[in-house]
Amino acid sequence: MVIKEAKFISSNTEVAKCPETKLPEYAFIGRSNVGKSSLINMLTERTKLAKTSSLPGKTQLINHFLINDSWYLVDLPGYGWARVSQTSREKWSKMVKAYLGKRENLACVFLLIDSRLEPQKTDLEFIQVLGEMGVPFVLVFTKTDKQSVQKTQMNIATFKRTLLQTWEELPRLFITSSTEKKGRDEILDFIAETNEELLKN
Repeated sequence: MVIKEAKFISSNTEVAKCPETKLPEYAFIGRSNVGKSSLINMLTERTKLAKTSSLPGKTQLINHFLINDSWYLVDLPGYGWARVSQTSREKWSKMVKAYLGKRENLACVFLLIDSRLEPQKTDLEFIQVLGEMGVPFVLVFTKTDKQSVQKTQMNIATFKRTLLQTWEELPRLFITSSTEKKGRDEILDFIAETNEELLKN
């Protein structure tokens, strides 16, 4: 897939105010500081499409970007930032769950996982939420350029084993590096293939 156009459409805290559209949406979410904004910018080849920051928790809204006038990339607020108040966490949970449950055109959630870390409780809990809600999702392991290939493979294998304790089948996964543009073609091909399947149905 060639990204010819990527434009910001809106930012919202309420699902009811999100764009009224039947175009498929692909939402990106993960723990704060997982490299979500960098990945989105890498995928779209726009250096400033999603706002990056050295401070976790930059994204506080549901951000919609229209890609090639044919599908939406949705940047969701990150989770797991310890400095956020309980009130803010509850507000985040309510907003994100409303989005996941009410957006009928949501085609898939890309759940970003930091490849350098052991399985994190917050990631596993969010995967459980997606499963209970019946939301299609894939896993995207980020920041693989910051360690050896062997270390990445070991950590992913550990994550898989952890998931298989509660899941009968593993979701599709992608291995990425925003710096090296690794995984870009695979993710965009997956989106293109999913869009084609949706058109058939």
